[in-house]
Amino acid sequence: MDQQLFQYLQTYLTDRRKALFQEVLNKRTRHFTVATEDVYQLHNTSAVMRTCDVFGIQDLHVVEELKGKRVDKEIAMGAQKWVSLHRYDAIGNCMDRLEEQGYQIIATTPHNDSQLLHEFDATKKSAFFFGKESDGLSDQVMRRADGFLKIPMYGFTESLNISVSAAIILQHLVTKIRQLDVDWQLSSAEKQAIEMEWMKKTIKSSDAIIQRFNEEKKS
Repeated sequence: MDQQLFQYLQTYLTDRRKALFQEVLNKRTRHFTVATEDVYQLHNTSAVMRTCDVFGIQDLHVVEELKGKRVDKEIAMGAQKWVSLHRYDAIGNCMDRLEEQGYQIIATTPHNDSQLLHEFDATKKSAFFFGKESDGLSDQVMRRADGFLKIPMYGFTESLNISVSAAIILQHLVTKIRQLDVDWQLSSAEKQAIEMEWMKKTIKSSDAIIQRFNEEKKS
């Protein structure tokens, strides 16, 4: 982290924006994260990103093994500025990275002997995997999963839209960890790194400003 550059970019923020950044960062978490596997419908991926932002989830992992996609900015409603998006072309690479970061892999599925949402142990660092509404998650995810999670349902329908499922799960568990003795907040270094990215994305002509700063620093 270039502390001089960080402080310099801060001068382009209003006091209100700086306070808002700190308020949101204090509520952000990496205790939970979300991964989507080959979700074809563009609006679903974008809506999941918006859901992550709403419930304070900093990272969204998108696997595009079968079909590439882009974030629909209209549906994400600005969430692409605030949520860190990680893209993969293979589901195995995604799971490897998350396991290296200490996450348990949790497959969300209404089938199998899945654990009910209200029974889930929220103290464990978890990555929730969501698949296509029609086919669900791949066999590879199901084989490697450390656990299975489902939302209790009482009607004829066995599945929910992916963004709705993500919203229900995240709302419940994010609320739950705030009631437990869990170190769910970001570290000071993480907060500063994320704020740097937010400044780069939101300050007008930030690339030119940074280039000018670096040139003046060298001279």
